[in-house]
Amino acid sequence: MTIHLIRHGQSEFNAAFTGAGDPMIFDAPLTELGQSQARATRARAAALGIEDILCSPLTRAIQTARLIFPQRQISVEPETREHLGHSCDIGINPSRLSQSFPDMTFDHLPQIWWHQGPENEYGVPVEPQDIFAARMARLARALHARQTRPLAVVCHGNVIRELTGIDPDNCDIVELTA
Repeated sequence: MTIHLIRHGQSEFNAAFTGAGDPMIFDAPLTELGQSQARATRARAAALGIEDILCSPLTRAIQTARLIFPQRQISVEPETREHLGHSCDIGINPSRLSQSFPDMTFDHLPQIWWHQGPENEYGVPVEPQDIFAARMARLARALHARQTRPLAVVCHGNVIRELTGIDPDNCDIVELTA
């Protein structure tokens, strides 16, 4: 059975980022376009017969998952978070997530569930590539070990690229094979 990786919709960071510096938008939410992209993905995702839904604890991924899969239970999995390299990849603690999404469970998350380490010139702790690659290898093993299929994982571009070699657009659905 299949694992479907879904990239989040356009975030405020995606809209502002020009490559000329970090716009310093922490845990960036979806833009209106991102919300529309997620709603437009709903029918394609519904046709896949998804039985289980995981998502990154970053706000843009949670918002995307809730728009694509309304009225469904969504489990938050911190290993699906983005490769930390910009302000938008720094999350918020579980109590703030609970305030934003009171119908979801975050008590399994540590207070700081994103990468901690040396910071770049913007004060953002950058996750080294080898640490990210090791995390993605663990994630791939965990996803393949899950019994419930079809499985949807709402996550991020770098996660999908690392797991599949595919560079997805916002709200693309990419199949993860063994």
